[in-house]
Amino acid sequence: MAIPSKSSHLLLLLLLTLTLILHSFAPFNASADSDSDSESDPAAELLALQARSKSGVIRLDDHSIKRFLTSVKTPRPYSVLIFFDAAQLHDKQELRLQDLHSEFSLLASSFISNNKDSPSKSKLFFCDIEFKNSQSTFAQFGVESLPHIRFVNPNDRTLKGSEQMGQGDLSRLAESMAEFVESRTKLTIGPIQRPPMFSNKQLIIFGIGLLIWAPFAVKKILLGQTILHDPKIWLGFSVFVYFFSVSGAMHNIIRKMPMFLADRNDPSRLTFFYQGSGMQLGAEGFAVGFLYTIVGLLLAFMTRILVTVKSVTTQRIVMILALFVSFWAVKKVVYLDNWKTGYGIHAYWPSSWK
Repeated sequence: MAIPSKSSHLLLLLLLTLTLILHSFAPFNASADSDSDSESDPAAELLALQARSKSGVIRLDDHSIKRFLTSVKTPRPYSVLIFFDAAQLHDKQELRLQDLHSEFSLLASSFISNNKDSPSKSKLFFCDIEFKNSQSTFAQFGVESLPHIRFVNPNDRTLKGSEQMGQGDLSRLAESMAEFVESRTKLTIGPIQRPPMFSNKQLIIFGIGLLIWAPFAVKKILLGQTILHDPKIWLGFSVFVYFFSVSGAMHNIIRKMPMFLADRNDPSRLTFFYQGSGMQLGAEGFAVGFLYTIVGLLLAFMTRILVTVKSVTTQRIVMILALFVSFWAVKKVVYLDNWKTGYGIHAYWPSSWK
């Protein structure tokens, strides 16, 4: 039996309304389900963010700090190690922010590589925060100076209650950071996997060049025509080693000391000499090394060259000038040591001379 026309129109209108209602609620329900799933497993989301990071370090901001730390009920299923960074301070060499961040990234990539097949991979995450985009987070953690690394364990309810990594834990860079993390988490970081100094491609090119150059090198060695047979080269190298030794250059390289610092009272001025025995700038070491090198070269000149001069008068005049310059150089070194340390060095005179 045929349905009347008016009833069919009413039925079609009812079906159309019901379809629109279902379509309007479908995205909402999907979004709600997605949010529910996301909130139920923040560790999975962190693993996904970690996988998208080249170094394994996750970049956080004010919103993601709330998402993964403050809004997650404690105890959390994971710990977080956070590196606080500020791009505007990268030019401050004394802070070593870029070097420390590189070591932090190396620590993260080593942990991920060593624990990729272990349940520990979801127990610890390495993150960084940039000051420009996360000033509120800096304030929540109470960060007032850099470098600053903070460890947030699963039971930390307040961000300020998290533990700061001490300066001693940064002394040996990634290795000492690993010891700090292992002592707090009971997890194993594993060996730090530093990239090789030379890539395989560079080594192959170097090997080919060495094979091509080897016959010519053997010929030069047999004829005694290499730079190692030139006395001037040995003389220059000896002077360089002497200067390198007395200037404290190795100390500057190991400690990565800057050549100079900006004056705290007047940033437009530079400080080349720092008063205080606990710190030595590169310029100080080079100045003292230059003075010591002058004395050494004058001593070598008088004992090796001046003695071959036949004129006694010339010998005496040159020797007096050399002794005067040497006395002046040593006096400057002693003065700088007195100024830096506060300890005076005085000449000893026999009591009978007084």
